[in-house]
Amino acid sequence: MAEIRNYTINFGPQHPAAHGVLRLVLELDGETIERADPHIGLLHRATEKLAESKPYNQSIPYMDRLDYVSMMCNEHGYVLALEKMLGITPPPRAQYIRVMFDEITRIMNHLMWLGAHALDIGAMTVFFYAFREREDLFDIYEAVSGARMHAAYYRPGGVYRDLPDSMPQYQTSKWRNAAEIEKLNSIRQGSLLDFIETFADRFPGRVDEYETLLTDNRIWKQRTVGIGVVSPERALQLGFTGPMLRGSNVEWDLRRKQPYAVYDQLHFDIPIGLNGDCYDRYLVRMEEMRQSQRIIKQCIKWLRENSGPVILEDHKLTPPNRESMKGDMESLIHHFKLFTEGYTLPEGEVYTAVEHPKGEFGIYLVSDGTNKPYRLKIRAPGFVHLSALDEMTRGHMLADVVAILGTQDIVFGEVDR
Repeated sequence: MAEIRNYTINFGPQHPAAHGVLRLVLELDGETIERADPHIGLLHRATEKLAESKPYNQSIPYMDRLDYVSMMCNEHGYVLALEKMLGITPPPRAQYIRVMFDEITRIMNHLMWLGAHALDIGAMTVFFYAFREREDLFDIYEAVSGARMHAAYYRPGGVYRDLPDSMPQYQTSKWRNAAEIEKLNSIRQGSLLDFIETFADRFPGRVDEYETLLTDNRIWKQRTVGIGVVSPERALQLGFTGPMLRGSNVEWDLRRKQPYAVYDQLHFDIPIGLNGDCYDRYLVRMEEMRQSQRIIKQCIKWLRENSGPVILEDHKLTPPNRESMKGDMESLIHHFKLFTEGYTLPEGEVYTAVEHPKGEFGIYLVSDGTNKPYRLKIRAPGFVHLSALDEMTRGHMLADVVAILGTQDIVFGEVDR
């Protein structure tokens, strides 16, 4: 008798769908997956360990670099943990700004996911469409924080600064003539809030464009319907959260079930799937983008009608403004102490979680009463979802691995913390 044994191959890290830092060892029977073994650690950058040697505020920029597609949502989870330990509540205006930027970040994340997922499966046009909108969102990030990606905008007690009254303008260059520049600047004449509102007004039409390209496309449906099916019971057992759980017909969203910031004062729906396959998870995320747009519109309305501080005035925790820091000795001392030593948290432990675009992003923080965490543990949704890849791919074809990996929306910065 001929000896029959399974064929083992490496899928990645150089595979275009593995995005450079995932190595999957696949055991194949012909082209059918018998076993998938994800090898992680290729991107490990010791975020949790580094945080133990830094004053609390200096770890905020590390949060941006975890899931580098959902920057401000990571920051939100971290500053909520600090605020819970300190027993402080940010001003209402700061909370509305945070919620607005959480939802802007959710749209950014889903656009990146949509473009990359479609590209992996073989649809190229959507990638360019999605990046057209992401460019505006990067401009919003840059206007408010000075950085296009790693914003470090949320601070314990509020946000770094209020929304600016003007948007940066494009300048004429050898690549663009005056007519093009005038057209690009036409929506940048008002404040940042005006710019966000014009984006929110035109965004639903853009989502319609993506759906026209994909939702009823027969090739897209052949590649996603019935692929990677996870039952509601199994999704809960595997620890799924976010769109992965809602795609399996479980209505669980921390913004509704365990509200934080001002989510309990806003109106939005929680989309859920029926079959728990890749197609349902796609539909859930598409609807989430529409719901994020609804939330952004409500935040804009509130922010227009209500002014006020955006950060607490307690200078043991928050920096004084630049003007007083340069003219008042007391403020200078506060500034110096805050940026060299930071502040101390009371002894104890805390866990906070936010509804991150990928699922439940949690921060478990242990304080020993000093100015640095004794231990910081990050609950990253991508890590949990990747753990289920073996179960989700078994019995599928080799080409389906790409669709299942795409539907998980993995970013390795948070998986490899």
